Amino acid sequence: MRETIRTLYEGDSDTATWFRYTLLAFDLLTLVYVIATSFIAHADWLLWCDLTFGAIILLDFVARAWLEPNWKKALTRLSTWADIVAVLSFLGPLFVNGLGFLRVLRTLRLLKSYETLQRLRSDVDYFRRHEDVFLAVVNLGVFVFVMTGMIYASQVHANDAIGNYADAFYFTMSTLTTTGFGDIVAEGLWGRLLSVFVMIFGVTLFLQLAQVLFRPYKVRFECPTCGLMKHDRDAVHCKHCGDVIHIEYDGAV
Repeated sequence: MRETIRTLYEGDSDTATWFRYTLLAFDLLTLVYVIATSFIAHADWLLWCDLTFGAIILLDFVARAWLEPNWKKALTRLSTWADIVAVLSFLGPLFVNGLGFLRVLRTLRLLKSYETLQRLRSDVDYFRRHEDVFLAVVNLGVFVFVMTGMIYASQVHANDAIGNYADAFYFTMSTLTTTGFGDIVAEGLWGRLLSVFVMIFGVTLFLQLAQVLFRPYKVRFECPTCGLMKHDRDAVHCKHCGDVIHIEYDGAV
């Protein structure tokens, strides 16, 4: 059975490819579900959806763990911890009362975006050509929603101005953009420290995205000699092999 499962996860057959892309579609669906339901109050139908997602994630995690030859290395990957937290957040409240707050932690499932991006990069030419843009978008998106979850978890019972996830998201965005309307203010020492963290790192990630979109540091052009893909915008020689390269350049500074 292990070899059959290994073939599905690591094989090159059409069945294995279909299986892996089905899992990829499920990961994307999970990310959409996590973001969408974070703005919805808890309801009975959400419990059944949570159980379904949690059971599938658990089965996938157990299968990968069974095939993993090096668990120490696996525990260093963000996707591993994202799966562990996701299983706890989806299934934990079912077995132990009072663990509903774990719903907030499922935003860490967004860390799975990096694994998803890696898969698409290896198979889809469009993603390879726009890798920097997609990575910058994912970095900013993951940061925003993970920080929103942390702010909600730390403020919802201590701050009357933050009563739901939407309030926490609004505070995160106003803090990140340094708009600071003042209608919602984080309370307590940890709340203020989170605000500072959001401002410093959030603005950095936002500027990184703007840089990639409007003025990239590097351009993608494959060196005909060594294959290096990233070069300075006005480069005439490859930094790796020194060969002359001919990058289309508009002369703008």
